[in-house]
Amino acid sequence: MPASAPTLLDPGLILRQRFAAAALRAFPGVDLPDPIITLSQSPKFGDYQCNSAMPYSKLLSKPPRQVAEALVAAVDIADIAEPLTPASIAGPGFINITLSHTAVASLLAQLDTPDLGLPIDPDAPVTVVDLCGVNLAKQMHIGHLRSTVIGDTLARVLERTIGPAKVKRQNHVGDWGLPIAMVTARLIDLENAQQIDLAKLTLDDLDAIYKQAKQQCQADEEGLQTARAWGMGPKIEAELEAANAEPLAHLARAKSTLVALQSGDPDVRRVWKRIFDTTMAACLATCARLNASISQAHTAGESSYENKLAPLVARLEQSGVAELGSGALIIKLDDMGIPEPCLIRKSDGGYLYATTDLAAIMHRTSSVATGGLGASRVVYCVDARQSLHFRQVFAAARKAGLVAPNISLEHAAFGTILGEDNKPFKSRSGDSVKLGDVIDEVVAAALSQLRARPRAQEMTEPEMAHIAQGVALAAIRYTDLSTERIKDYVFSIARMVSFEGQTGPYLLYALARVCSILRNAQGQGLLTDSPTAGPIAVAHPAEKALALVLLRYPQVVRDVDRTLEPSRLCALLYELAGAFARFFEACPVLKAEDDGTRNARLRLCQLTRRVLTDGLGLLGIPAIERM
Repeated sequence: MPASAPTLLDPGLILRQRFAAAALRAFPGVDLPDPIITLSQSPKFGDYQCNSAMPYSKLLSKPPRQVAEALVAAVDIADIAEPLTPASIAGPGFINITLSHTAVASLLAQLDTPDLGLPIDPDAPVTVVDLCGVNLAKQMHIGHLRSTVIGDTLARVLERTIGPAKVKRQNHVGDWGLPIAMVTARLIDLENAQQIDLAKLTLDDLDAIYKQAKQQCQADEEGLQTARAWGMGPKIEAELEAANAEPLAHLARAKSTLVALQSGDPDVRRVWKRIFDTTMAACLATCARLNASISQAHTAGESSYENKLAPLVARLEQSGVAELGSGALIIKLDDMGIPEPCLIRKSDGGYLYATTDLAAIMHRTSSVATGGLGASRVVYCVDARQSLHFRQVFAAARKAGLVAPNISLEHAAFGTILGEDNKPFKSRSGDSVKLGDVIDEVVAAALSQLRARPRAQEMTEPEMAHIAQGVALAAIRYTDLSTERIKDYVFSIARMVSFEGQTGPYLLYALARVCSILRNAQGQGLLTDSPTAGPIAVAHPAEKALALVLLRYPQVVRDVDRTLEPSRLCALLYELAGAFARFFEACPVLKAEDDGTRNARLRLCQLTRRVLTDGLGLLGIPAIERM
C-alpha cells in the first residue's frame, strides 16, 4: 500500500473488498462485477448484507444459493465480523453479516485521530475551483447563490483532502466587453454633466445606470429592416430611422468607449476601475455574509486575459485549428462529438466568452514558472444551462493542444433555484431577486423561529441575533447543498429555517445537544483536558448504529472530492444527527449504569461532536454549541 493511501475505516467498503477477493477465489477466471454490499434494513438481520449471489448466478449459470455458499466459504472477514455459517444465508442467497463489537471499536479508535481519518494526499494535483462569477455594475442576485455556495464548499472539501496550498479559488468576473463599455460611457457622460460623484458611487447606482445604458442603446433595427423589406413607405422608414438614430449613436459611443478601454485610455480606465471596485466591494461583502471564502486575491476577471486573447486567436488560426465561417473564426468540433462549432472571434473582430475561457484554461493549467497556476484539475461551478458552452470550450482546448491529456476539466453543473410556484425564483416585478435581500429575509425568519423556542427567555437580544445569523447561514447553505447538485429546488424560507426535518438548523440543534451533554460532564468533573473520555466500546445496538455512521465519514468526504457532489456529505450528517438522537434516547450517558459505560459513551459523544463540527465546517456552516 502506498504511503499516501488512507486507512480504510468504512466497514461497507472493507466488506466490498473482501467479497471481491472471495469472488476471485471462488470463481477464478470469471469477470464478475463489484460485490453489492448494503446496510441491513433491520438489526435482526445483522449490520450489512452481501446481495451479489443473484446477479452472479446469472453470469455463472449456477443457483444463487450455491453462489452464496461459495462466497461464504471463500470470504475472509474473521477480523471484522462474526463467523459466517449456512444460517447467515437468507432466502435465495442474501448473506447477512454482523460486525464484531471489538472490530467496530477498533475502527472507531482509528477514526478518533486529529485528522478524523482524512490525511492530506501529498500526491493529489493542484486544483482550481471556478466559483461565484459575478458581472460588473450588477448586484449579486439569487442566481449567484449556487455558484458561490457550491464552489466554496467544494474548495473547502478539496482543502481538507489535498491541502489548502493546492486549492486555487478563481472568481471569473464579467468585467469586459460591450455591456460594461455602455455603463462606462454613461458614467463618463454623467460625470461630465456633474450629475454624479464617482467617489460616492454605490452598487445600487450602478445597477440603475446599467439598465439606463442598456435602454439607451436599444435600437429597433429589426423593425426598420421589416419596414424596408415589406415596402411600408418612406414615411414609416423615416420615422423608424429617426427613432433609431439616438440609440444607434449611444451604441456607437459605447463601442468607441470599449475600444478606448481596451486600448488603455487613462480616463476611461479610471471610470472602469471605479465600477470594478464598487462592484467587487459589494460582492465580497455578500460572499462574506454567506461565509464563502472569496477575496480580492481570488478575483480574475475577463480583463486579466486581455493581452492574451489576440496571441491565442492568432495561434489557433495559424495552426489550422480555427477557421473562418461566415466571417467569424470558429473551431469545428464534429470530430470531438459536438456538432456545434466553438465561436472564438466574431465577424467584427470582437472576442467572446469562449475566447476568454480558453485563455483562462491556459493560465490555470500552465506551470507556475511561466506565471500560471499549475493546476492539473479545473472545476467549474456554473449553471447547467452553460453545459454546451463548457463542452465546446473543453473540447476546443483539447483539440488545440492547449492542455495536456492528463489535465482534468470538469463542469460541476447545477440546477435552478425555484420559487414556491415552481418557477424560476423572481421578484414580483419579474426581476432577479437580490441575494442580499434574500439573506435578510432568512435571518428575519430564523430570528422569529428562535423567539418561539423554549430557551428564548434565557437569551439576550444580542445573543439571539448572533445565533439567528448562524441559523440563517445553516438554512441557506444546507438547503442548497443537500439537493443533488444537478437538480432544481424550491427556495422555501419557512421550510429551510425549521428545526425539524432535513435542514441546517436541525443539524445545528443536534450539535448543540451533543455539546450540552459534554458541558454537563465537564461541569461534573467527568471530563479532563484529555481529548478522550475513556476506552471506546459499542455494546448497545444504538451505540453500534451510531458508530457505523461515524465510520463512513472519511470516505464520504473523499467521495465529495471525487464526484463534486456535496449532497452526499449533507445526507451523511443528517443521518449522523438521527443516529445520535436514537443513541441519546436509548443510552443514558451521564446516568449510565457504571463508570466504564459512561466514559465510553462520553467518548462517542466527543467523536460525534468532532465529526459534526468538521462536516458542518466543510459545508461552510460554523458550529453553534448553544441554542
